[in-house]
Amino acid sequence: MLVLAAGSNAARAQAFCASDSQPQPVALLERFINADCESCWKDSSTPKALPGQVALDWIVPGGKGDDAPLSAVASRDGLNRLEALGQAVPEEAGTSNHKVKGLKGIRLRVAHGLVLSGYVGASIELKPVPASAQKQPWIAWLALVETLPEGTEGTPVARNLVRNVFQSPWNVRDQLSKKEQPRFFESRVMSVAQGVHADRLRVIGWVEDAGGEVLAAAQSRCMPASR
Repeated sequence: MLVLAAGSNAARAQAFCASDSQPQPVALLERFINADCESCWKDSSTPKALPGQVALDWIVPGGKGDDAPLSAVASRDGLNRLEALGQAVPEEAGTSNHKVKGLKGIRLRVAHGLVLSGYVGASIELKPVPASAQKQPWIAWLALVETLPEGTEGTPVARNLVRNVFQSPWNVRDQLSKKEQPRFFESRVMSVAQGVHADRLRVIGWVEDAGGEVLAAAQSRCMPASR
């Protein structure tokens, strides 16, 4: 049974956790594992993230419920993501690849704070808002992930295990006033599961259009506090 070892939840001293100055991903690799499939976590054929690509790892509930080998790290967020992609729960494991289109002159920013009492504040912002966004609603996704080095609990690849996620519709037509400048920004307080290594947490965000095409993506990096 996969139970990630609990470390101290006291985060290392960090001054800044954001995507600023970080290269923006050119592709997303989503890896899905059915919680019933213990061997899938250690499968040597698991695809690795290529240069410029960022990976997200979703553990989705299986038919065995709480008795599933990977139930300790399974989340219904994975089911919601599969539904958004129009995909069924894999019997064992599956992947989904997305090229990031990119938006000229537009940058996606994600950020998060420190873990306090089991919660962390996180945000996602796209600016400036492109004119193309006025034609259809877009969807922003922000995933709180625990970055696990290769070899952790036997994984053959480095993973970004999704621990929490939220999605938000972004629609220019929802602005309160015609004079108000449109702003695509969302901030939330997200819960952190017990046993998560706080110093391994970061956020990965992306924006999709109504057709599911990934338009922009970003990932945070925590900079140590200066002494």
